[in-house]
Amino acid sequence: MANTPSAKKATRKIAARTEVNKARRSRMRTFVRKVEEALASGDQAAATAALKSAEPEIMRAASKGIVHKNTASRKVSRLAQRVKSLGV
Repeated sequence: MANTPSAKKATRKIAARTEVNKARRSRMRTFVRKVEEALASGDQAAATAALKSAEPEIMRAASKGIVHKNTASRKVSRLAQRVKSLGV
């Protein structure tokens, strides 16, 4: 357990940052899930719209350090590939 005032403050800061990160991660996952649901329904227009709104959200999470930059790029790339394959 933290004893010094600085350690107690650090614990509070970590807890606050964790809450923010959880919210950001959850928001990103929600946007990804919307794309997944649109893909499952087979509606390319809805999937394209969902991807268009999900992409900046995923990249924002990467810029905030929630996910690695390459992980975010890979997610966007794979989702875009799946949306594109709906039209074929």
